[in-house]
Amino acid sequence: MKYRNDKVGNEISILGFGCMRFPKKGNKIDYVKAEEQILEAIHQGVNYFDTAYVYSGSEACLGEILEKNHKRNDIYIATKLPHYLIKSQSAMEKYFQEQLKRLKTDYIDYYLMHMLTDVETWQRLKKLGIEDWIKQKLATGQIKNIGFSYHGNSDMFIQLIDAFPWDFTQIQYNYMDEHSQAGRRGLQYAYQKNIPVIIMEPLRGGKLVDLLPNQAKEIFKEATPFRSAAEWALRWLWDQKEVTCVLSGMNSLEMVKENIKIASSVEVGEFTESDFTVIEKVKQAINQKIKVNCTGCGYCLPCVKGVDIPGSFRCYNVAYTEKKQTGKHEYLMCTAFRKEASSASLCIKCGKCVKHCPQGIDIPHQLENVKKELETPTYKIARFIIKTLRIW
Repeated sequence: MKYRNDKVGNEISILGFGCMRFPKKGNKIDYVKAEEQILEAIHQGVNYFDTAYVYSGSEACLGEILEKNHKRNDIYIATKLPHYLIKSQSAMEKYFQEQLKRLKTDYIDYYLMHMLTDVETWQRLKKLGIEDWIKQKLATGQIKNIGFSYHGNSDMFIQLIDAFPWDFTQIQYNYMDEHSQAGRRGLQYAYQKNIPVIIMEPLRGGKLVDLLPNQAKEIFKEATPFRSAAEWALRWLWDQKEVTCVLSGMNSLEMVKENIKIASSVEVGEFTESDFTVIEKVKQAINQKIKVNCTGCGYCLPCVKGVDIPGSFRCYNVAYTEKKQTGKHEYLMCTAFRKEASSASLCIKCGKCVKHCPQGIDIPHQLENVKKELETPTYKIARFIIKTLRIW
C-alpha cells in the first residue's frame, strides 16, 4: 500500500474504504461479508474508512467490527455531521455523541460538514455557533481534523476553502468531472493551500465501469497496457500529486483485493502521453451522448439570477450519459440544497451569459431544456420542503 501525508504529516493510505455501499443481505448490511472485507483491507494497509450519519447502518456496522477485532487504533475514521438537520448548537452535540456511540469510539479522526453547499450555508452554521463548537472539539481531541465534503462548482468550492482554516476536504472527482464539480482547479487550489483532498466517486458510483458505452469499453480493451476500466480511472487519479486519498465503495472481497493491488503499484506522474490519449478517447466516446457541449469553464458566471449554469448542464448531461434518475438526483443536490436556489428556471433570458461562452452555447435555450427535463413535479415538491424546513 502507498501512503500520502495529511496536513500534519499523518500517513493516509491512498486507497480509502468508502462505507456507504457495504454488501447487503435483504435490506440490511451483511455483517459477515462487511467484516471480511474490512479486515482484509486493514491487513493490506488501508487505514482510512469513510462513513456518515445518514449512511443507513454504516457507522454502527463499522464501529462494531472495529471494536470486536480490536482495530480502532489501527485506522482513521472519517464521518460527517448532517448539518442540514441542525437548528442549534445543542443539536450538533446530540448528533456527534450519537455518532461516537454508533462507532464505539471517543474520538473522530476526520470529521466533515456533510455536503456543504455554499458560503451562505456556512454562514448559517456560524450563527449557530459551529466555530466555537469545532474549536472546543479540537481542543479536547474528540475531533482530530475538521473538513467538509462538497458537490458543486469550483468557484463556490474555492470560496468555501477560504471561509475557514480547514484541515482537509472531500470532493467528487474523476476523469469525467475534471472540469466540473470542484474540478482540477479546485483540487489544485486546495493543494496550494496545504489542504489534503479526499476523492469520492472516482468511478461515479460504478458508472465509469458498468455503464460505459460499448465504444469506450472497446477503447480500454484495445489499449496497452491492458487495464480494467476501474484501474484506468483510479490510476488517472493517483497520477496526480494533489490527490491524497481515493475512496472506493468496495462491496466485495474481490474488489477490495483488486483495488489494493492497483494502489500498491502506482506512482505520481506515471501516466504516459499514450495513457492520457486513451482517457481522452474514452471521454469523447462518453460525450457523444451529451446534450450540451459545456466544458464547465465558468465564463458564463455569475448569473444575474444566481443560476448555476455549468452545474445545471452537467446534471442534464449526466441524465443522458448515465441514468435519468442520477441526473435528477444530482440536480436536486446542486441547485436546491442551498439557501438561495440556483435552478435553471430562474433564468430570465437576458443573454449576458451567451456573450461570454467560449463554446457559443445558446445558454437560455438549453436552460429551458434543463428545466423541462429535470425540474419535475417531484423536484418542485422537494425544493418546497427544503425551503420550508430550511434544510439547507
